[in-house]
Amino acid sequence: MPLLGGIRPPIAVLCVLVLALAGLTAKVLGPTEEAVAPKAVLTSQQYFAEDGAIALRASIDERVADLERTAAALNAGRPVKPGRVLSDLGRTYQKWTGTTIVDLENGDVLAARGETVPLAWLDEEALVGERALTPRMVRLETGDVRLMSMAVLDWPGRPQQLLLASSSLSVPAVSLGPFRSMAVVAEGGEILATAGFERAEALNSDQERQELSFLHRQMRGLADEAAIRTEQHPVQAREPGSRGYPGVSGTLIGGEYNGRVATAGYASLASSDPEEKRSVAAGLGLTVVALLPVVDQRGEEPDRRLFGLAAAGALVVLGLAAAAVLWSTVQRPLLRLFLESRRLARGDLHRPVTVPRRGEARRIGLALERVRRRLHGEGDGPGGHGADGDGGSGRGGDDGNLGALRSGTVRIGTRGPLVATGVLLLLWCVPVGLLLNRTDGSVSVPTTMVNDQRERTDLIADRLRRALNEAHADLVSTARLIGAGGPASTGRLLDDALVRHTRYQALYLVAADGSVTARAGGEPHAWSGGRDRAPVRVSGQGGKEPVIQASASVPEHDGGTLVGEIRVEFLNSLLARPGLGEVRVVDSAGLTLAASDGFLAFEKLDGEPLTGLVRAAGVRVGAGPVENGLLIREGDRVTVAAAAPFSGGGVTADIGWTVVSRQDAAGFQITPYEREDRGVLAGMLGLAAALLCLGWIHLVVVRPLRALATSAEKLADGDVRTVLYPRYQDEVGAVVRSLELLRQKAQAHRHDQARRLSDAPSAAGAGGR
Repeated sequence: MPLLGGIRPPIAVLCVLVLALAGLTAKVLGPTEEAVAPKAVLTSQQYFAEDGAIALRASIDERVADLERTAAALNAGRPVKPGRVLSDLGRTYQKWTGTTIVDLENGDVLAARGETVPLAWLDEEALVGERALTPRMVRLETGDVRLMSMAVLDWPGRPQQLLLASSSLSVPAVSLGPFRSMAVVAEGGEILATAGFERAEALNSDQERQELSFLHRQMRGLADEAAIRTEQHPVQAREPGSRGYPGVSGTLIGGEYNGRVATAGYASLASSDPEEKRSVAAGLGLTVVALLPVVDQRGEEPDRRLFGLAAAGALVVLGLAAAAVLWSTVQRPLLRLFLESRRLARGDLHRPVTVPRRGEARRIGLALERVRRRLHGEGDGPGGHGADGDGGSGRGGDDGNLGALRSGTVRIGTRGPLVATGVLLLLWCVPVGLLLNRTDGSVSVPTTMVNDQRERTDLIADRLRRALNEAHADLVSTARLIGAGGPASTGRLLDDALVRHTRYQALYLVAADGSVTARAGGEPHAWSGGRDRAPVRVSGQGGKEPVIQASASVPEHDGGTLVGEIRVEFLNSLLARPGLGEVRVVDSAGLTLAASDGFLAFEKLDGEPLTGLVRAAGVRVGAGPVENGLLIREGDRVTVAAAAPFSGGGVTADIGWTVVSRQDAAGFQITPYEREDRGVLAGMLGLAAALLCLGWIHLVVVRPLRALATSAEKLADGDVRTVLYPRYQDEVGAVVRSLELLRQKAQAHRHDQARRLSDAPSAAGAGGR
């Protein structure tokens, strides 16, 4: 018999899979590796650092782009005095700590606003060569670090002027919670800016000051390690096939103090789309580190070694019992049939056939015994039956039993042992996969996860608010460039602005009477002016998507307004962040304006808990820290939710929008959910092993065996004309080949009988004459 065919391989594979799954079960359902914090907490710190890096990168790139666009717009118009340039720049954008205009011919300072910009770092390399006008970091006398951005003002007939703008490298000004701190780190591990420590410095007790000193030391050490790790290429830093944050990010674990361990997430500044032009901020080699001390949880989990061993032992017992059932009810009778059919095919017809006790094997055994008797001369005619012997002894057969098998009664046959085997395996798969290690609504979610959900939601709200403020500032800057020319020149200006500002889907100039005099992009929506109207507003109720419009008055057009419609897809892209679940933006009435994973325009939030959370968050605006995170328990489901209203400055300060996030706690990598997932995985693997092996047996043994039983009974009934073809080179195929040989012998035997019967009358007639 071939080693890869027949009944032996699936049973052997089943035994191997059962033993392998038992070992895996003892491993995954047993004691887990002790960790200072759940994986979900560490991953959340990584996501927090990535969010900070994204916000810082977008802020730096936006500052540089705004300065370059302002210089390009000024160069395209009439010359402007340096003082007015800086005044207009300061009114339009409130993002630079200091601005200066320098005459490039003699180096004189022509105008300055805000913080004094140092000029000692200016050299030929900064103005000429491949890295000309590239932003660079400069340390002030106070020790603070500033990012210096440059642009050239060049008007015909006038000396070139250098526009300088300094900006801080501080982390986003959002709520970091009572214990978290963040830092911006340079390539060598130098900490350029921090946030979070200033709140802790107000602590008075000696223990609190010692803990603060511990956090300072940990931040310096983890910053050095993060800077080393971010020197890798992003592709080399990630596991093969993994995707996600385009830069280098990860987690670090520091030292321990007073039962608390320092955990940190780090992320390098990276371009949002590596296929596009390289980000200016991404080329600065900066890294954002988020530090959070957590309670050391090592030694808190009880020993589960006995549970894993008990589950593995039960699987071994049930698996071996299932294999024993298959061996005794399928494999052994089939091998006996193979030996008996081969004996008959070789001509040994004297000894009765050993008939199996049940199923298709018994039907085939009875048919073989009938064929043996006919060939041995114990039966008469094609349908004759002799005494089949004692069927209870296991030898021969019983025509009464054969008749019962042929009757209309239900015949389970070999499928019965398969069902019994499947039931035995399900006795382990169902409890392990569906009953044991099940979680319910009382699962303890770490407080850190709720705090991180709240603080990351606050960071998303701040980023969205800044993006809307930037959109309005860009409109103000563009509106000042619109002259008194005709619609053609204004249209060209709007087309160019639409290309440079991808956040808009349409730009149009609305006259005092409400008519659109120039436009670019999509079809304009209705606009109604008025001094009491907000510069950013929402309309489009009843439509497919909200219409978000920002506006700025045009000085050169009396009563004219430049309107920009912000793409909803742009807002959605700012909300999509891993580890936050579903994120939505709602207005003051709780109607959805944007979402991270699709939404219906102006639909309401699901459930009273979220609505109440948004209402409470709106009430707390301006009243100190916003404690706007909570756990929602509904039956066995636990949801972490948070809400963050727009609470910063700018034109969107009073817009009334709130960012709401929620995610199912079942997706957290915490011990209860991990154990439940592992149990489900073990049960599914056991079910897959059972389906694989039992399906294998059904296809290669049971179905061919049932067809063989029908063919054998036809042969026993006298059908010697139908040729039997073996389809498989296994035990069933060997029995088929033996039956074919017996059929040929039975056919020859019938021809001999017919010839003898035809010769008998001839011989009798000759004797009479």
